[in-house]
Amino acid sequence: MTIKESFGLAGTPTTFGIPAFAQNIARSDSVAVTRLRSAGAALMGKTNVPPGLMDGQSVNPIYGRTVNPWDVGRTPGGSSGGSAAAIAAGLSALEYGSDIASSIRNPAHYCGLYGHKSSFGVSPTRGHSLGEHDLSPDIGVTGPLARSAFDLELALSVVAGPDEPAAVAWKLELPPPRHKRLDQHRVALVTNDDFAEVDAEVAQELEDLGTFLESEGVEVSRNRRPEFNSRELHALYLILLRAATADAAGDEEFVAAKEMARGADRHVREMATLNAYGVSLSHRDWLRLDAERARLRAAWREFFADHDLMLCPPLSTVAFPHSDVPPQKRKLRVNDHDVPFENQLFWAAYAGLPYLPATVAPIGQTDAGLPVGVQIIGADFRDLECIRFAQLLERRYRSFVAPPSFP
Repeated sequence: MTIKESFGLAGTPTTFGIPAFAQNIARSDSVAVTRLRSAGAALMGKTNVPPGLMDGQSVNPIYGRTVNPWDVGRTPGGSSGGSAAAIAAGLSALEYGSDIASSIRNPAHYCGLYGHKSSFGVSPTRGHSLGEHDLSPDIGVTGPLARSAFDLELALSVVAGPDEPAAVAWKLELPPPRHKRLDQHRVALVTNDDFAEVDAEVAQELEDLGTFLESEGVEVSRNRRPEFNSRELHALYLILLRAATADAAGDEEFVAAKEMARGADRHVREMATLNAYGVSLSHRDWLRLDAERARLRAAWREFFADHDLMLCPPLSTVAFPHSDVPPQKRKLRVNDHDVPFENQLFWAAYAGLPYLPATVAPIGQTDAGLPVGVQIIGADFRDLECIRFAQLLERRYRSFVAPPSFP
């Protein structure tokens, strides 16, 4: 197997795609690598990322651009884009990546793969860091990508579990799936949102999946979701997302962010201002925003009292053409008009902000032959339930299909 460039793999560079760290050679293995090797994995190399792991593409000044095996003129996603490209092209059998803003889910969707964003804290992050202080960032998790949902379960079973020193006191025991058949499930299906419009071809594949599930006896509730305001959810996510990585901001960036965010709050719409606010948050403000997240998590728990899973888009579009425009200024084409690239992060927030598990599984292709996936979101620590549903889809609906140029 291969592993994302941002994980420590002794004797290999860990650069995060940043030129200043081009000669940063890992002295030891990350926890994920250690556990994979202990289980017999043969790690043959590392896969590409965007600078700082902060884009839906995987191009950087050190290693260049990674392309999508389905269409080399398009991105494989990011930040685990090299991971997804390697698996889709048959260069690797299994990958381990990371996800704070759909960095596993995005590439799995773009490349027609299976990917799992674990519940927060389930899969260790130590050794997935550039900094001197190897801390687990808020929202950020690690998890596997593969050609089969059964391989997701295998990889997660190897890596998941408490890290030191907590491992001295407790062990992880994820609850098993409650259902063995599709027709035992109650799912909510969401195909669109007025705030983050979904391209018609992606929405149609989700509708087709819903129709199939109903024919299989699944109880499908359409457009049911927890009680939250989409715009407020998006803003809260962007702020806490940027706050989670604010330790990487230099003094000058912090001062500039504080000035840009003067007078801002979570009701601001403009992405650059929300980012600046997240970088320069006072601890008092962060606590208040975290309390908002606690209310959101409670709404999700109430929602999952009546539903086993939520099915929704991983992103608004399929893989987009390579772009040299910075993410904050980039536009994407959705239903024949341009929308802000930032809107893609709305669907990442669904599972990311409240710490929920989510599995992406391939469900079809567009008329142009580009992969489309579904995001399967479960209740707190129901990781194996998300993966089991993906396994059932793999057996009953659609399994991995190799890109035509990489059979």
